Amino acid sequence: MNVLPPINSQAALAYDHVGIRVSNRQNSVHFYERLGFKETYRIAEGEANEMVTPAGVRINLIFNGAKIKDQKNTLLDEAIKKPGITHPAFIIDNINEFQDWLSIAGIEITEGPKQLGPRRIALFIRDPDGNVLEFNQLLLEDA
Repeated sequence: MNVLPPINSQAALAYDHVGIRVSNRQNSVHFYERLGFKETYRIAEGEANEMVTPAGVRINLIFNGAKIKDQKNTLLDEAIKKPGITHPAFIIDNINEFQDWLSIAGIEITEGPKQLGPRRIALFIRDPDGNVLEFNQLLLEDA
């Protein structure tokens, strides 16, 4: 077995985006626009786009998901927990204001808000396809 040297300049420098598979382009773009994302690029073949917030947070929507009635999230809602990426987590300024906005916008909070560890308060929502999205307000850590 080869032993790798410690990570050096080959380590990741930043996080670029997460791809989120969806079943309906129009509904999903509208949903994510309401959350502050703006479509900045659409792949010519029509299967994906790029969306960005004013702060530079990027996602890609992947438009080849099958729409299945009453579909469960296969990574989170099934009894057998399969490996995979379960959700992106975004940082916001004020969890209470965001919670109020979600209520006005008619977007259901599926979990939270609740403190998770010493550094964040989180709440979770789902997009129209059941993809889980986490939003965090970071807390000041004790010095």
